Amino acid sequence: MSTEREFMEYDVVIVGAGPSGLSAAIRLKQLAEAAGRELSVCVLEKGSEVGAHILSGACFEPRALDELFPDWRERGAPLHTPATEDHFLFLTTSGAHALPNPPQMHNQGNYIISLGNLCRWLGEQAEALGVEIYPGFAVAEVLYHADGSVKGVATGDMGIGKDGKPTGNYQPGMELHARQTFFSEGCRGSLTGELFERFELCKEAQPQTYGIGIKELWEVDPARHRPGKIVHTIGWPLSTDTYGGSFLYHLENNQVAVGFVIGLDYKNPWLSPFEEFQRFKTHPSVRDTFAGGRRIAYGARALSEGGFQSIPKLTFPGGLLIGDTAGFLNVPKIKGCHTAMKSGMLAAEAVFEHLGLEGAGHEGAGNEVTAYPERMKASWLWPELHGVRNIRPGFKWGLWPGLALAAVDTYLFRGKAPWTLGHHADHTALEEKSRHRPINYPKPDGVLTFDRLSSVFLSNTHHEENQRCHLQLKDESVPVRINLARYGAPETRYCPAGVYEILGEEEGQPRLQINAQNCVHCKTCDIKDPTQNIHWVVPEGGGGPNYPNM
Repeated sequence: MSTEREFMEYDVVIVGAGPSGLSAAIRLKQLAEAAGRELSVCVLEKGSEVGAHILSGACFEPRALDELFPDWRERGAPLHTPATEDHFLFLTTSGAHALPNPPQMHNQGNYIISLGNLCRWLGEQAEALGVEIYPGFAVAEVLYHADGSVKGVATGDMGIGKDGKPTGNYQPGMELHARQTFFSEGCRGSLTGELFERFELCKEAQPQTYGIGIKELWEVDPARHRPGKIVHTIGWPLSTDTYGGSFLYHLENNQVAVGFVIGLDYKNPWLSPFEEFQRFKTHPSVRDTFAGGRRIAYGARALSEGGFQSIPKLTFPGGLLIGDTAGFLNVPKIKGCHTAMKSGMLAAEAVFEHLGLEGAGHEGAGNEVTAYPERMKASWLWPELHGVRNIRPGFKWGLWPGLALAAVDTYLFRGKAPWTLGHHADHTALEEKSRHRPINYPKPDGVLTFDRLSSVFLSNTHHEENQRCHLQLKDESVPVRINLARYGAPETRYCPAGVYEILGEEEGQPRLQINAQNCVHCKTCDIKDPTQNIHWVVPEGGGGPNYPNM
């Protein structure tokens, strides 16, 4: 059986068919068409189709889309529900108090959308321009030239069994070589982590900090549906030392997207983000929305919340970072799609210019596209993120100090405070179980609140059973010896998909069982594990969730 890999060559290879990757591909082709130049562009996507792994709220700001396709309305972009009303509430155990809407959360001119459907539409536009898109291909390896510059990427081998040996379905991965490679893997990309280390991209940046976002899509009683209505909440059920909040977005077709985001810098190892979300839906001011309705979809993903001070170095010889893999989320605005798209467009413009200059006194594939960060700093994206840089880190002191600092930064200094607050890595924040009381979460009722396994079923998650586990332990003794003993096995709670279980405690021989087939690719375990013993790597292409309308 030959293991020699075939290869294909392109001008540009893009890893990930999210908003940034697709926007970059489209912009490259638009520029090539306008200049009368040939430019080959390939996009690789690990999901079974474009949009399969895409999950966001999403209240969408169309600023970048206006620039990419000024005629997007005529082209039929799936932006159907304009935002019509904004509400910002502080929840107590039984009450709700209206708060003034911060200026960043004013949504006039924005749209409530399915980001997955927008990406499907962007994929169609890209293919119409000649972009080659290959869904179902998980990129597992970065390739390098002899001089250390990035040469391209390779997709993972298919048909490797749990024992690490080829099965009858074995197919070696494919190499894709490029003059420039764009990495748009989304939050906590596995290849991006390798690039961070190899090229020291985070040397001058603050540690990235993350949130876990959990979302359900409901079909509700038409009498309870108000298209365009937006509700955000803070407060209950979270304690004041935990950052987080909720959203309810009323879309078209009697659908409501409801979600909960919790900062992964939380301290209490007994906290379960999934259970907090289920508990939130029972609040008197929330539950009536869902009376007589039915849940039709579920999903979860991590968010890069570090903002301006956590942005890594964006370029390296042969490649660059775009989108959420670099962390362009505007946290107080609760939006990152428009910034992700803009980063891809700016990168495309810089790379197109760079490739046109090759052979005119410039070196080839190993060159670093330094014009990309320069374009970023000259665009509207940079001051937008700089102006809100102190709001998220201010909440490390708790809810009330965080709100006070946010008000001072926004209204007094108008985003131009003479300081920049810092972050710490999320896994360092978790405290030992002896310092906190266990949380007694109510059992799900199967009508408004649900368990993890029925939720994962609605995510349409599937992985080939006989494949190597993509959730790898650096030391198999750590989950019991340290995580269970000191932290009460927090992986069984922070995972929103029931991947991790402790078995055998009754017999006095506990062990960690990893149900990798449940994984929705949220990356929370890779982020929050207190010993950083869990390493998330890509499974076979086409696996994971298949989100509809998320």
